[in-house]
Amino acid sequence: MNEHPAASRLAAAAGLPAGRPALTLVLPTFNESGNLAEAIRRVGQVLAGVGWEVIVVDDDSPDGTSALAKSIAVENPRVRCIRRVGRRGLAGACIEGMLASSAPVVAVMDADLQHDEALLPQMYALIAGGEADVAVGSRFVAGSEVKGLSRLREFASTVANETARRMLGVTLADPMSGFFMLRREIVDAAAPKLANQGFKILLDILSVSPRTLKVHELPFTFRDRVAGESKLDSLVMLEFLGLLVSRYLGGALPVRFFMFALVGLTGVVVHLISLRVGITVGRLAFNEAQLIATFVAMTWNFFLNNRLTYSDRRLRGFWGLTRGLITFYLVCSVGVVGNVGIAGWLNSLDQTWWIAGTAGALVGAVWNFSATAMLTWRVH
Repeated sequence: MNEHPAASRLAAAAGLPAGRPALTLVLPTFNESGNLAEAIRRVGQVLAGVGWEVIVVDDDSPDGTSALAKSIAVENPRVRCIRRVGRRGLAGACIEGMLASSAPVVAVMDADLQHDEALLPQMYALIAGGEADVAVGSRFVAGSEVKGLSRLREFASTVANETARRMLGVTLADPMSGFFMLRREIVDAAAPKLANQGFKILLDILSVSPRTLKVHELPFTFRDRVAGESKLDSLVMLEFLGLLVSRYLGGALPVRFFMFALVGLTGVVVHLISLRVGITVGRLAFNEAQLIATFVAMTWNFFLNNRLTYSDRRLRGFWGLTRGLITFYLVCSVGVVGNVGIAGWLNSLDQTWWIAGTAGALVGAVWNFSATAMLTWRVH
């Protein structure tokens, strides 16, 4: 079969040897065994004439998605599979897949059959022909149609897109799109600054790119999901909010720290409630009540951080949780000393228990974040 003209030009410009892929399509998956084979079949049909490959990046799906991908790869050498064990997240999966490519052009598409694979050749022609650095399948430009979103999710997407445009100055109609294609060199340049947490990687790439990119949006029909369930949940929305805040502040605040801080705010409430109960119900001296409240809040923070902030590195099982909780206590001990000392000192000055308690609870925040990240959840 004759090769696509744009593919021939791009392959020659990149110095690719014959038979090497000019386009890598990354399919991030979690529990997509019911859709994956059909998605790959459709991709092969529409990309005839283009030297393509598919990298399935699976987050250790319990439904056997990675095993299915590897069985497909046995029959189809264009397919590869990366099985990620002990780490989760759509953004991280997309980054890992794109960085595993040696092709000059990379694309990301969902494996749930909601994205229209027929758009891929047009996107590729724009990139290969130099008309665009990034081609985006957009749900919200003229000619698009959205079928696969509930009214609530469509409203949430609209609000998220508008928020992203206002906060980050992004001019795209659909910066939250998960269907896009770009030159791999753009990903390579942006990779050190990209956040592994989050649900939408396109917005992050556009935000941290060191140069202005030519972006072309293309309309498509966002179809109904065939099998499986959507991965969008409240955690995803929190991570998205964290990404917006991080990028708005120029990356000075990591997404994970934003999540840690949100958990810490709930911990302050728990701390103050525990402190009040200790003082009024338990008839404890302030320092005693403050110490007990500190450990109650620390326990609360550990389990909530394990569920939210470190969802991709979640500690499981009795021994995993026990080890994590003990190390969390130990590494926060320095913060506890400062917490109790400062709170007691402030309370002795004006006897305002809630001001003293709040100040003490905030003293060890930065230490707690950095120390527990390294020693409890082992993020380096």
